[in-house]
Amino acid sequence: MKIWQKRDGQNPDDMVDRFTVGKDKEFDILLAEYDILGSIAHSKMLAKVGLLSDTELTDVLRGLEEILGEIRSGNFVIEDGAEDVHSQVEGLLTKKIGDAGKKIHSGRSRNDQVAVDIKLFLRAKIKEISGEVQSLFDLLINQSEKNKDKGLPGYTHLQLAMPSSFGLWFGAYAESLVDDMEMMAGTMRIINKNPLGSGAGFGSTFPLDRRMTTELLGFDTLNWNAINAQTGRGKGERAMASAMSFIASTMARLSMDCCLYMNEHFGFISFPEHLTTGSSIMPHKRNPDVFELIRGKCNRIQALPNELNLLCTNLPSGYHREMQLTKEILFPAIEDLIFCLKMAHLMLSNIKIKEDILSDPKYLYLFTVDALNDLVVSGVPFRDAYKIIGNQVADGTFSFDPKDATRPLHPHEGSIYRLCNDEIKVEMEKVMRKMN
Repeated sequence: MKIWQKRDGQNPDDMVDRFTVGKDKEFDILLAEYDILGSIAHSKMLAKVGLLSDTELTDVLRGLEEILGEIRSGNFVIEDGAEDVHSQVEGLLTKKIGDAGKKIHSGRSRNDQVAVDIKLFLRAKIKEISGEVQSLFDLLINQSEKNKDKGLPGYTHLQLAMPSSFGLWFGAYAESLVDDMEMMAGTMRIINKNPLGSGAGFGSTFPLDRRMTTELLGFDTLNWNAINAQTGRGKGERAMASAMSFIASTMARLSMDCCLYMNEHFGFISFPEHLTTGSSIMPHKRNPDVFELIRGKCNRIQALPNELNLLCTNLPSGYHREMQLTKEILFPAIEDLIFCLKMAHLMLSNIKIKEDILSDPKYLYLFTVDALNDLVVSGVPFRDAYKIIGNQVADGTFSFDPKDATRPLHPHEGSIYRLCNDEIKVEMEKVMRKMN
């Protein structure tokens, strides 16, 4: 029997039931722990305002803690007769402690109940993602320092451009993650507001203490307006998707670079055999499958904001059933992003970089700008120096002393080749403080 049914025999059509429940049970398992935490806070508040006796509160907390233990030990299931995690918890609690279990829904609706569950879940996932990003960031900074003297050809339009270094390459992706985490910090501020007590979107006539549940659940503040608490459903999910898409963009480009640099025609980097795959018929092949899958998964994640925007657009105020679909769109993508971050860390921990790449004669033209700048320093006007070097390239007479090939990697303080890793670490520390 559904929790909204008033009498026996009022069952919905089986097809309607399957269609409306959808994949809720599958994804609600992920919310179970947070549903208990929300119910604990709500029950304590109900006792404070006189809607639960002290004895009832003791029983409720004991029952909820028992269910929480079952969840954390992996023994919790949403049974066939339950509509979702909320009805399963309430039914299980009532079986354990009796009528007091029926009282904990006073002053709330499933609408604000699921809203607070999702916010608590997303808040926990933001912290998990942030931890993985921090770990990858630290690795990139370490690799940048370790490989600062290893030359890397720079490209624009996929054509040879200017000399660079692997120190700069690693550091670039580290700084990109700083920008990405700025988006995630903004997402945390949007999500970390308490909707509990807004009911179905019109508040409650009970004397609820929403500030109390806000403090108990560790929210920064409340969703003050009850209507906005429900009309805003989906906004936190879209913010989360946007922040994830930023990280995914960085990861996809990093993966593309690795696929390219592993190619035999570049040959800049390699990985141990146990981190690559082979071909069923070509015995020479070692494939960058990990990076290709990171690229593919992260490109899919970049589509998340659009998918959620289309789901949530043009809805009137109030709650609408489409909101349950945000879970099946967003939750698997969160796990994909976390796994991608872990795999990138594994791969880049084992990267091997080729020595003396820039000494290869095919990279000679990387140094035309250095030769041009030498002429400018000697007093030749820039435009004249540009023509001189350009003509040398055109007639095949351009040369550059190989012993100068590493000169751009050891420049003066103001050079663009300076890594700036200390400054980048400070910026990451600032954004991570915002997360806390």
